[in-house]
Amino acid sequence: MIEGFIRGIPKAELHLHIEGSLEPEMVFALARKHRVDLKYPSVDALRRAYAFGDLQSFLDIYYAGADVLRDEEDFHAMTRAYLDRAKADGVVHAEIFFDPQTHTDRGIPIGVAFSGIGKALRESGISSRLILCFLRHLSEEAAFKTLQQALPYRDQFHGVGLDSSEKGHPPSKFARVYEAARKEGLIPVAHAGEEGPPAYIYEALDLLKVARIDHGVRCEEDPALAKRLASEGVPLTVCPLSNVKLRVFERMEDHNLKRLLDAGLHVTVNSDDPAYFGGYVAENYLACQKALGLTREDIRKLAANSISASWLPDRDKSAWLEKIRTYD
Repeated sequence: MIEGFIRGIPKAELHLHIEGSLEPEMVFALARKHRVDLKYPSVDALRRAYAFGDLQSFLDIYYAGADVLRDEEDFHAMTRAYLDRAKADGVVHAEIFFDPQTHTDRGIPIGVAFSGIGKALRESGISSRLILCFLRHLSEEAAFKTLQQALPYRDQFHGVGLDSSEKGHPPSKFARVYEAARKEGLIPVAHAGEEGPPAYIYEALDLLKVARIDHGVRCEEDPALAKRLASEGVPLTVCPLSNVKLRVFERMEDHNLKRLLDAGLHVTVNSDDPAYFGGYVAENYLACQKALGLTREDIRKLAANSISASWLPDRDKSAWLEKIRTYD
């Protein structure tokens, strides 16, 4: 049965915003704990509000939801809940984004987030990496400040990313802070080519020198760019349900994931902000399989791509790739 195959095959998740895994039930529980007034009267009312017209309409609710995260226990509970769901979906390795500026701008010390998230990662029983993201709608100066705040916790995170509102905030805006992060040995990735144009993907590659492109689905608009991504083996961390929810594609049947895969691009499947977009990683695989007619070999290739694109040691990659090859 294809669903069992999808849920069971070993896979990595490489594009997951931990604050985006905050389910409405937990939002209300933490709001009660901290006496935070919510705009919505019930869990169902909040969930019904997840009808987004674009990226910004989602971000408005996303940042409001994150406001209930106040102490180490909150960050731990949120992260642990995600990891439990991920393991049930066959995730054996997770590379997780978090947005410290979302919290430090509310007066929450960056160490609180590191402590709570880190504790859950250590308890999880699966391997993981943590990626600190800069909010691109804020200034590069603010990103530099965040990097300096985070460096005392350097042993707890492995990379830097770039997220939030893409339109009007090209990767070039953050070229200097990325250079500083690379000098600290941090691996760079960046969101590009979701709502932004193919030019943003070029900037992420050439100016930020990223190891992966997060999203990247608009590369198809520039055949030379798509060919370059394929020839250089640059991984794309694609988030199909998110793309449909935010109207990058009107329907899953319109999604270009299968075309990109067939064209030789290093495509992976991920859940982005699963509490808001209708499903964790297995639901993303299942939706693509149904709408795009993915075969078992397509799914096997996507799972293998996720391991190959991860920051696991080569020995661990080889072991998981062999398990994927023989999985049935």
